[in-house]
Amino acid sequence: MESFTAEAAYMASSAGRAFLILMDPTRLMFLATGCVLGLVLGIIPGIGGLAGTAMLLPFTFDMDPYTAFAFLLGLGATTATGDPIPAILFGVPGGAASAATVLDGFPMAKRGEAGRALSAAYMSSLLGGLFGAVLMGLTIPILRPLMLYIGSPELLGFAVFGISMVAVLSGNAPLRGVSAACFGVMLAMIGSDPQTGTLRWTMDSLYLWDGMPLTPMILGLFALPELCDLLITRTAIAEGVPVGREVYKGQWQGVKDCFEHWWLIMRCSWIGGGIGSIPGISASVVDWLAYGHALKTEKGAKQTFGKGDVRGVIASESSNNAKEGGALVPTIAFGVPGSAGMAILLGAFLIQGLVPGPDMLGKNLDVTYSMVWSVALANILGAGMCYAFSPQFAKLATLRYTLILPAVLGIIYIGAFEASRQWGDLYTLLFFGLFGWIMKQFKWPRPPLILGVVLGDIIERYLFISVERYGIEWFKRPVVAILFVMAFVGLLRPFLQDVKAQGGVKMMLTNFQAPTFRWTQIFTVFFFCLLAVMVYQATSWNLDAKIVPMIVGCLGLTMVGLSLLNDMCRVPKAPRVHSMTEDALQEIEDNSDEKIHMDLSSDTEHLPKTLIAKRGLLFFAYMLGFMGSFAVFGMLPTVFVFVIFFMRHEAKERWSLTIPYAICMVIFIYVGFDQFMAIPWPQSVIGQWIPALKVIPTV
Repeated sequence: MESFTAEAAYMASSAGRAFLILMDPTRLMFLATGCVLGLVLGIIPGIGGLAGTAMLLPFTFDMDPYTAFAFLLGLGATTATGDPIPAILFGVPGGAASAATVLDGFPMAKRGEAGRALSAAYMSSLLGGLFGAVLMGLTIPILRPLMLYIGSPELLGFAVFGISMVAVLSGNAPLRGVSAACFGVMLAMIGSDPQTGTLRWTMDSLYLWDGMPLTPMILGLFALPELCDLLITRTAIAEGVPVGREVYKGQWQGVKDCFEHWWLIMRCSWIGGGIGSIPGISASVVDWLAYGHALKTEKGAKQTFGKGDVRGVIASESSNNAKEGGALVPTIAFGVPGSAGMAILLGAFLIQGLVPGPDMLGKNLDVTYSMVWSVALANILGAGMCYAFSPQFAKLATLRYTLILPAVLGIIYIGAFEASRQWGDLYTLLFFGLFGWIMKQFKWPRPPLILGVVLGDIIERYLFISVERYGIEWFKRPVVAILFVMAFVGLLRPFLQDVKAQGGVKMMLTNFQAPTFRWTQIFTVFFFCLLAVMVYQATSWNLDAKIVPMIVGCLGLTMVGLSLLNDMCRVPKAPRVHSMTEDALQEIEDNSDEKIHMDLSSDTEHLPKTLIAKRGLLFFAYMLGFMGSFAVFGMLPTVFVFVIFFMRHEAKERWSLTIPYAICMVIFIYVGFDQFMAIPWPQSVIGQWIPALKVIPTV
């Protein structure tokens, strides 16, 4: 009893100390800044919280852990709060997390109830987010004693289990998801092997000796493909839609709706928090599960859902924000990301020198509780900002792509360069930007790849530690056995679901045809060849250096081969059209656990393939031009010229807008990054030729 009381007192004091630390004005300022950025990115479809977190990650290098996580979680916790604004006002979800909100929110807006729908979305998001924070806070006391029984074999088991969940994260492309995860694990092993010192896949480049930096890789995979698609579509998100003060009307009624349906909010928050804590399941699943649950359990829902029922908005939005607190639990306790966003957050752990696991529930308990407070405060701040500034935030969704792209591209370049401050960072950014965009176009899931990168090093490290300390006896540990069985089932489940959907093994085997090669399989063939080359190079290494890469590489080759065979020989299904009608609602009701993954969808699908390719190449030509100008003239002159050239060339924007925009961008980068952050810019070519020009910053 005394030990329990002492434990409770210690945790209470840690929580109180973390709250006081977070109340520092500087930390609150960064938390509020993260909240504003999260709301903006949630409102503007095409960028999203995943890319936003990736863009902010480099700027946490010089922050202490409390400030860094407040900044990042401020953005992550409020992105879903901003998502319903375009979903309700324009029928365009700001991200995957608000896809189901469109079904009832948009019809409410069309009949003049936009204010009520938005208010219900904000309040349910706030209550759901607070529930997620409370869930995380209550889970910590339970996890602390469990950590005493967890060693390296168990941590290895959790990492393997996290990798296995990519089959779920991959939607209807599990083979591709596992293949991408294997490739990510192999990327994590680039550099000098810690066991033998063997240089693995460094291509004789000194830049890769310490491994490939995570930040430019994440920015390339998640931020650049969304910006590329924005340039390809070349349309304003919502044009000619009134977004004035009428969005305030009915706000009090929306608040009343939430408290009248408080039990629905509680149930959907449980769904969001519970599903969010399962590693590998993305945000796009949660809102559909909650919506399907409300459709089945709420009185009269079958007749009103999809036609403007506020309960549909409440169900979707309350689950979305609750998932953040749930996703943090496995991330902090076991180093297993609860979502793709949490995989990026693990990068912040690496930057801050923190190790997820027992230490986060022991000597770093203050940092953990600061995350709980950050999530709670971010939801309060985010909802308050939305209530106060809805019309202003809504106008962001009407911005033209020519106003969004130049600013975001400049920040992405600076963020990528912050990784190791070498030119290799920018080459990595460009390579993975192109690679990520091609993956998206060919419907290859990207989150599994980054999960593989984050977990790959953990798997290899804990594997060698477990073998050295326990031999093969660690296989017999109960928790390890359970986790490996769960991992096996997780990998096998999509295959079993496919068998069931095909009507059994016999029917599935008859659903094949003679092989037919289509152009859409080109990337699969390329991916197979890439893995094959990496595996071949690994064959000449020392046994300790190659054993894990060989196992992972052969598994990846097998998955890619099966995926290619499946694409070439499986009889294609007849396409189905989804719409916001009773038929779509009936489908959700019949299969409420259907995994809808917007990471595999693209806003460019309605355009001709040749036009997509042409504009995609133009985007990466802009990227190359920016990089070349950066090398020759330095950052500030490049930004000034690039903004003017892009805005004039793309849309012939008027000079009275273009010049001030370029000047503001230069001032922002000079003050924020050159003066405040003191980034050591690389010496430009013109600065070497004409030393007198070095008086110009960044030259």
